[in-house]
Amino acid sequence: MSKIPSDLRYSEEHEYAKQTSDPAVVQIGITDYAQGELGDVVYVELPKVGATFGRMDVFGTIEAVKAVSDLYAPLAGTVTQVNPALEGDPALVNRDPYGAGWMIQLRIKDATELNHLMGSEEYKKHIAQ
Repeated sequence: MSKIPSDLRYSEEHEYAKQTSDPAVVQIGITDYAQGELGDVVYVELPKVGATFGRMDVFGTIEAVKAVSDLYAPLAGTVTQVNPALEGDPALVNRDPYGAGWMIQLRIKDATELNHLMGSEEYKKHIAQ
């Protein structure tokens, strides 16, 4: 059974948004369910700091032994930080998707977009657990 923290917001494409100490910045990664479905992550391609994305734009790719998948921005915004640890250890996404395996931080354009994302109960239903 996948871990689904109640304090996060989730997209239908299995990315999560986690509030940071700055209310205009969210941390983005993939869910525990998504990393489990992908299998062993071997490579993560992420954007550069300063890149701008619209809601649901592709911001990178994740490569696992089984497949390569696009990563979608659950919110519109500008990348303020990229997780440098993933370059040397992409399997952090498997071991700790909500902690050390985060991918990018986004300065969001519109905080009300968070309301378009699912809460933990909705996400549980979405993945039918």
